[in-house]
Amino acid sequence: MKILQKITKGMKASFPVHLRFLCFLLFILMNVGNSNAFAADTRSMVLVIGAPGEPEYAEQFTTSADLWKRAGTNGGFQISVIGESTNEDDRAALLNSLTNEAAQSGDDLWILFIGHGTFDGRAAKFNLRGPDISADEIAAALKPCKRPLAVIDCASASGPFINALSAPGRVIITATRSGYELNATRFGNYLARDVADPAADLDKDGQTSLLEAFLMASRQTQDFYKDAGRLATEHSLIDDNGDGLGTPSDFFRGVRAVKKAANGKSVDGVKAHQMNLVRSANEQELSPALRARRDELEAQLSALRDRKSQLQEDDYYNQLEKILVQMAKLYETK
Repeated sequence: MKILQKITKGMKASFPVHLRFLCFLLFILMNVGNSNAFAADTRSMVLVIGAPGEPEYAEQFTTSADLWKRAGTNGGFQISVIGESTNEDDRAALLNSLTNEAAQSGDDLWILFIGHGTFDGRAAKFNLRGPDISADEIAAALKPCKRPLAVIDCASASGPFINALSAPGRVIITATRSGYELNATRFGNYLARDVADPAADLDKDGQTSLLEAFLMASRQTQDFYKDAGRLATEHSLIDDNGDGLGTPSDFFRGVRAVKKAANGKSVDGVKAHQMNLVRSANEQELSPALRARRDELEAQLSALRDRKSQLQEDDYYNQLEKILVQMAKLYETK
């Protein structure tokens, strides 16, 4: 811990190790964000507007889609919309768009489903104008994708999309926890508002992550049913560790999961907290390569924190120092 010892030289020996380490952490944070480089990258959004069925849902879907378009434009996304053209075969257009995007090597790809869904006990489908599309068909189209990927299904019966689409490097969000929650959902209406809302920035870092938007929208959905005195018919999930299980919002305190998954499985949230629709100025300064390395180090940091109780104090802080020093060096190379 040479750097830690150098920075905290002169402090009393009785000064707690964790407080000395806090001084070291603050030193690193003060040296973050001094870059002159601007990272130009390609970010894509595929916005899918499903068959509304009723006029009231058509209005809701349009409102949500407009919010996503506005936020996506502010975030520098190239936006493709399925479900607005009167002449289009929505299913064919969607599969073509997903195939093309999956073959690209750009930065983030976000796919948003606004609408209704169905589940017959075997296959979950999203309702398009004309033939519907299944989760398995979407998974097949996205299988070649190597880009950071977020798939957000705000429809009813969307839970099985996690099982079909989950993979390392992906964030999958669904409005329901299973295919049997079939009622029209409200989660997507809240998420569309929260994803670029500074009020949802829980850690106050100047940007609202996908995790933060998910947590805020989930809470607002729960509040709706509670205030209305109604039984909740939707329970949103997030999956970003590739295990296909999903994590509910009540596992989190702030942006960290504090409950443990069954059978010692790792919980979700780290990757989703690294994806921001509208990036802060500091975030924009990172190139895709540096951002990927930073994200990897943050994942290591999260895993180390989860193992803290199993380690000796000095061992824990030695490992923590190594990760933070690498992060500091990363920012110096921007």
